[in-house]
Amino acid sequence: MRFGLTTPIVTLTARSADAWEAEAGPAELRRIAQAADRLGFHHLTCSEHVAIPTSALAVRGARYYDPLSTLGFLAAATERIRLVTHVVVLPYHHPLALAKSYGTLDRLSDGRVVLGVGVGSLAEEFALLGVDFAGRGPVYEDGLKALRAALGRREPAYEGSHFRFRDFVVDPCAVQDRVPIWLGGRSARSLRRALEFGDGWDPFHLSIDEIGALLGRARAWPSWRRRREDPAPFSLVFSPDEIFDVSVADGRDRMETLLRRYEALGTDVLSLRFRSRSCTHLLEQLEIFATRIAPGFGGSAG
Repeated sequence: MRFGLTTPIVTLTARSADAWEAEAGPAELRRIAQAADRLGFHHLTCSEHVAIPTSALAVRGARYYDPLSTLGFLAAATERIRLVTHVVVLPYHHPLALAKSYGTLDRLSDGRVVLGVGVGSLAEEFALLGVDFAGRGPVYEDGLKALRAALGRREPAYEGSHFRFRDFVVDPCAVQDRVPIWLGGRSARSLRRALEFGDGWDPFHLSIDEIGALLGRARAWPSWRRRREDPAPFSLVFSPDEIFDVSVADGRDRMETLLRRYEALGTDVLSLRFRSRSCTHLLEQLEIFATRIAPGFGGSAG
């Protein structure tokens, strides 16, 4: 398994954020990113919401840094670590706009972008942005195909049910031959879409038992067998809800037990959080995890 970091500070929810994050900012982000980069973590993340209705704050939280700006900042502060959108709401964007903006980031970061995308679930935000919520599924699927056709292509061409383009130049474009696209969601349908259109499945708020049940069903699907046998890798990417302080023995033991359970599922990548009292305490835990825990699961954190 490879281990990434769910970036602190940039998203604040009651479920996962620690108190010190509320007042932290660019200086702390830079320290965290550079430590994760130095220690060999696989990736950093940033999520997308434009605006959260006040009625949803208790569940969603209020703070969501803009992912393009944030990952650009983190790219400039690091050298190797990958930059993951977890996730961009694809129906909010034209696929060419994403191909241009994240293709530029891919070029500036020397090919470190992973584009996590989702169909979106916050109806009030769709209404605020003037985007159709009820009909978002077909737009999303066509957008995924258009995005794949556009990423890394200076003169992309696509003709689908909702998006059509040709005879345009998109410069700069991504430098990776195939920018990985990970699909979010939390349903069997999201996994089917990931197998059909993406390079990985990156669900949210699913317990390890729920994931295991979904994967058990999926292993009988022809699309599962086809993708897992495909030379192009398909990644299972999970974000455990459990958060531990690995600076103490009990936290390390519980973390290792959890990681063994994910390992047994065939997990490829985990996005981790750590329970911390301060930025300094978090940095201490990144060091502990990378040097004392990650080697037991196949090598370094990355």
